[in-house]
Amino acid sequence: MKIAAAQAHFGRDLDRCVLRIATIIEHAREAEARLLVLPHAALGGYLADLRHLEPESLPPALAADDPRLRQLTALAGNLVVCVGYTESAGGALYDSAVCVSGDGVLGRHRKVHLPPGEALVYSHGEEFAAFDTPVGPMGMLIDYDKTFPEAARSLALAGARTLAFLSAWPASITRRASSLIHDRQTRLFDLYDTARAAENQVVVVSANQTGTMGGLRFLGRAKVVDPGGTVLACGDSKAGLTVADIDVDAAIEQARRVQHHLRERRPGAYETELAPVL
Repeated sequence: MKIAAAQAHFGRDLDRCVLRIATIIEHAREAEARLLVLPHAALGGYLADLRHLEPESLPPALAADDPRLRQLTALAGNLVVCVGYTESAGGALYDSAVCVSGDGVLGRHRKVHLPPGEALVYSHGEEFAAFDTPVGPMGMLIDYDKTFPEAARSLALAGARTLAFLSAWPASITRRASSLIHDRQTRLFDLYDTARAAENQVVVVSANQTGTMGGLRFLGRAKVVDPGGTVLACGDSKAGLTVADIDVDAAIEQARRVQHHLRERRPGAYETELAPVL
């Protein structure tokens, strides 16, 4: 099965975002991909600054039943497509992602782990849920979520065999490197992708924004990682589509043939009540 991860820039103009998504979907279809993971905030763009937030600069918020999301379902057709956006629900805003195909919505996720800047704007999601799709059981995480091993592990234990990581992951804003490839956030972005795949023995499909938004510069580096932690395909900092061909079930079976990480866990040794970190 061919899997595609996109890296591209998305701004505030929702109509332009939809047109760009439609183009990427067509490129994925031409590549014979069955799964396409788009960056987080592909509908409306990401925050312009994590330290000095202005209400008028926030991304447009969409309800869960927004016509543009229904339009995305129609565009997906026979593809499974994951996309991120800002969701408005119950008077709160959420960093959210939705997975769709031509049959409708397959799964949803609200970002659980919020870094300090985002926590001023968004509410926390409350759960990690695996869901069935035409390409097998999946789960989604939104950028900072993948920093926490428990997030991906929860999805793997719930049966997810492919994890979609949707990101708007910028370069460091406190210790800028001379080039993106040497930025410490590039190292961490890549590390989390490969570690989460290897420790759970699942396929990871990681998408990210490119370009700049306000004071943020995004890394790109969309990739597909196999259940052994090997990067099958990886992009750079420019917009593009990363495609890899993998038999998900066969790759997972091979990775778990001798050492089955999920089955060999010893929950009683480490799942104890822990004191809060001060």
